[in-house]
Amino acid sequence: MKEKASQLKNFVFRIETARKITQFLCFLLFNAIVFGLQPLPLLLPVLHSIWTPQKTVGDAFSALQLMLYEVTFPWLPIAAFFLTAVILGRATCGWVCPFGFIQDLLGYIKRKHSEVSSRTHNDMIKVKYGVLLIVLFISGSLSVLLATGTGGSFERALGAFASAPFDVLSPANVIFTTLPEIVLETRYAIPNWLETGENIFGAIVNGILSKPIVFWVQLTIVIGVVVLGMYIPRSWCRYFCPHGAALAFLNRFSFLGLERDPVKCKKVGCRACVEVCPMEVPILELPWEKFTDPECIYCLKCVSACTTKAIKPKFP
Repeated sequence: MKEKASQLKNFVFRIETARKITQFLCFLLFNAIVFGLQPLPLLLPVLHSIWTPQKTVGDAFSALQLMLYEVTFPWLPIAAFFLTAVILGRATCGWVCPFGFIQDLLGYIKRKHSEVSSRTHNDMIKVKYGVLLIVLFISGSLSVLLATGTGGSFERALGAFASAPFDVLSPANVIFTTLPEIVLETRYAIPNWLETGENIFGAIVNGILSKPIVFWVQLTIVIGVVVLGMYIPRSWCRYFCPHGAALAFLNRFSFLGLERDPVKCKKVGCRACVEVCPMEVPILELPWEKFTDPECIYCLKCVSACTTKAIKPKFP
């Protein structure tokens, strides 16, 4: 019995370790200009920031918004979402997305997480679809108006939200762009403050307080996302991410899926796979031959948790 438990622990460790290494390497790769790597001509449906100068891989959703703003049909971003979802489902959310990696790290801060009722969970899932539709409506309607030459007033009314309405308030924008910019500005300003004898602490505080109202809204959103992520694993991915919403819609048609052996599963009669799932996928209620639930990010935690190896990936 102890030997079997040890084998299971090693198997779980191998899968989760492989995923964490992949996430970490992708995190470095997507910001690898700081290591001398040049930008790659590649769009992926992962949450990043359109204004991050050191990024090497483009955010497909950001590119979609920008192309609509430039009155260009977003063939490439749509293709990136479609091809990724059809081939790999939402696996990029679980294995590649840099913000998903941050969400996973937040989940380790607290050992005991808050439980979300099924009713609340099912209601909150719809929020990300609402975010997606609102952003597409704003960008799409502005694109049509600009194409007809009547979108000037709407563009001025949107202000900073015109080119990429979601990215302005995206928590990824703060983490990958705004906060690093503040750190760099402070770093390069310190020698000047030392020469002039200016109060360094006061200068930093004044610089932060002089930020526009949008910055404080962004910061409030980031703090909320971080706190929520500590209590509810992958809360941003579950309920608010428009990338996840687009991929979830297409995930139903994914070649990649999971299958569950009902014979092996019934021998145990447990709910280990459901309890360990960070996205609260109702695994035991789905078809056993193959399931491609919209919320599944293929993190394979359910595969690791199953003591009888009743669950495994299936492709196609």
